[in-house]
Amino acid sequence: MTVHYHRGDLPSDVNLGALVAIDTETLGLSLTRDKLCVVQLSSGDGDAHIVQLDRSSYDCPNLKTLLADPGTEKILHFARFDVAMIKTYLGVTLAPVFCTKIASKLSRTYTDRHGLKDVTRELVGADMNKQQQSSDWGADTLSQAQLDYAASDVLHLHELRAKLTSMLEREGRMEMAKACFDFLPTRADLDLAGWPETDIFAHS
Repeated sequence: MTVHYHRGDLPSDVNLGALVAIDTETLGLSLTRDKLCVVQLSSGDGDAHIVQLDRSSYDCPNLKTLLADPGTEKILHFARFDVAMIKTYLGVTLAPVFCTKIASKLSRTYTDRHGLKDVTRELVGADMNKQQQSSDWGADTLSQAQLDYAASDVLHLHELRAKLTSMLEREGRMEMAKACFDFLPTRADLDLAGWPETDIFAHS
């Protein structure tokens, strides 16, 4: 694994291809309180690019161009959160998206364990170290432990997408999954507009 650490923006000469694994790190889990700090990306080649954002301006045109590209599919785990954060702070609507958490819930109905660590352990056979999950992502300089943690969150997403796609197709649920993925920007808008928990489709 090679980790490339970029401050401010993704270099213009980085080509990640048409299928990119993406994750974010924030100051916390509140969409209205906690700022976006880091975006990590991988093309599935074993390398990870960690972009530490300038939170005073969020001026990162190269990263924004990649994220906004409709010809690039973005693979995320629990994309609902990342889609909302990226829209809020970078002004970009992520699409198209493949969410490995949604795919897991629609295909791995034999378990209630759909966290990235659990899905990766079962389908890829890799154990992820979550020790740095709760750390200060707003620090001036990220530690090597933080960089390694951030990288680990995107290194297996391509393989997970392939495994989960096979399971969804086997169970005849791929079209349902795609419809859920397409709805994610609207789900994020509902979260940001004040309906994070309310089921608007419920009778009452």
